[in-house]
Amino acid sequence: MSPRCLVASFLFCIVPMTSMAQPESVRLRDLGVAPGLFAPGPHNAVTDVAGVQVGHRTLIEGDSVRTGVTAIRPHGGDLFREKVPAAVHVGNGFGKAAGFLQVQELGTIETPIVLTNTLDVGTAVDATVAWTLGRPGHGDVGSVNAVVGETNDGYLNDIWGRHVTRDDVRAAIEDASGGNVAEGSVGAGTGTSALGWKGGIGTSSRVLPNEYGTHTVGALVQANYGGVLRIDGVPVGERLGRYDFRSVMEGQGTDDAGSCMIVLATDAPISPRNLERMAKRAMLGLARTGSYSSNGSGDFVVAFSTQNRRSGDATPRPDSLLPNDQMSPLFLATVEAVEEAVYNALTAATTVTGRDGHTQEALPLDRLRTILREAGRVDANE
Repeated sequence: MSPRCLVASFLFCIVPMTSMAQPESVRLRDLGVAPGLFAPGPHNAVTDVAGVQVGHRTLIEGDSVRTGVTAIRPHGGDLFREKVPAAVHVGNGFGKAAGFLQVQELGTIETPIVLTNTLDVGTAVDATVAWTLGRPGHGDVGSVNAVVGETNDGYLNDIWGRHVTRDDVRAAIEDASGGNVAEGSVGAGTGTSALGWKGGIGTSSRVLPNEYGTHTVGALVQANYGGVLRIDGVPVGERLGRYDFRSVMEGQGTDDAGSCMIVLATDAPISPRNLERMAKRAMLGLARTGSYSSNGSGDFVVAFSTQNRRSGDATPRPDSLLPNDQMSPLFLATVEAVEEAVYNALTAATTVTGRDGHTQEALPLDRLRTILREAGRVDANE
């Protein structure tokens, strides 16, 4: 059966994390394209940052529910008791992110980062708080700052139905693991669209050379935005005839709005201030893919480091931090990881039909490969 279509038997069930398109999903490097300067980690995923875990809950029910949850755990321990340094950045604020103000104020994250659809943010916050309060040894906890991001999947999903439950959020958190990450039409990316095609969840990583400390940067995106698709600098959207403003330029087509959630992880020992500087560079990676952060695009970035965890001890503690003049390699790694994460979301996505018969087609990989080969991005013998 073709990996480019939905399996019919999935249409009447709730699908758990491992059910969709992995390992048969295609990533950009499977097409012979290796964008960027720095090399990826062993999984080319955010989980290449040691300790980071990702879990999905995919909801496909009947002919109208196409949504889900994706959870990112900065480490597998007690995150509330061992908070990680963190920062946030708002590229364009048309969105309903939760928990960002406290991260901005205190510079730490104390819960898993949960991604879902726009109208289920409240459920995700409630479920993440309940999960945190229910952890062993949390009987004295009086405040929880749940970090939740979203994009609007209402074109394919019955978003008014608010089908995500607390159990779904809990399942995504508890199923989170390291290693390979399912991509494409899974979890919070089940009903998303990006750059004229079916979007989804994508991830990538970069490992710095020895001269720059061998630190790892990983990115995970929930791609659901418009623009003019470019892959490794090639104007793919224009050559495939799908891009924003075509309705004006050629009298046909539609313009997209949408949003993108970006999660960055690194094992570099850096401060929340420099994590915010990394988060700002994530928008440059988005721009490389063809985004211009349209008026209706909620573009949010959450960045964290797995080093220098905060245990809450009253005793002052010295942190070992990279100086500012060692940040540039991490900035480039961020841009490259975000860029490729979007490409992986697109190439791994499956065609999905959902609410009111709406269909969002997957990026046509045969045509894409031809375009990239003609542009010299793929070896002629590939």
